[in-house]
Amino acid sequence: MATGDVTWFDQALVDISKKLINLSADTMKLGLITTSTTPAATTAVPCWSAGGTTNMSTNAVATGTAWTGPVTLASVSCTLSGGKMVFDAADVSVSQDASGFTNARWGIIYSDTATNKNCIAFLDLGSDRSIVSGPLSITWNASGILTIDQV
Repeated sequence: MATGDVTWFDQALVDISKKLINLSADTMKLGLITTSTTPAATTAVPCWSAGGTTNMSTNAVATGTAWTGPVTLASVSCTLSGGKMVFDAADVSVSQDASGFTNARWGIIYSDTATNKNCIAFLDLGSDRSIVSGPLSITWNASGILTIDQV
């Protein structure tokens, strides 16, 4: 896995098919977690709450002035493009904050609408990221955050 890679949680594919997550209509959020947990595609029932097997929010980075907790993804879309389902949203920016977090290692995309705040995917930040000395910018792939293709 490389910096910037986004990986679907296997459970998300099941959750979408069971209508627990609606990629087109749900409010999607991005949370940031520390190295205390290393997510994997096979992470058991990941949620941003206590409702699943793995509560990703227990390792959330500290909040502050610039980062008040998970951010709502803007301009979320789920479309068909070139025979692929494409999930996308606007890029995310977190302002510099001298008293902000210094240990964001993973980004977690989840549905804030789903009862258990079911997680969809995780973003590899490559190493611990800090907003103390500068802003954090997350620029999604121009082809979309996530795609599903029939092979």
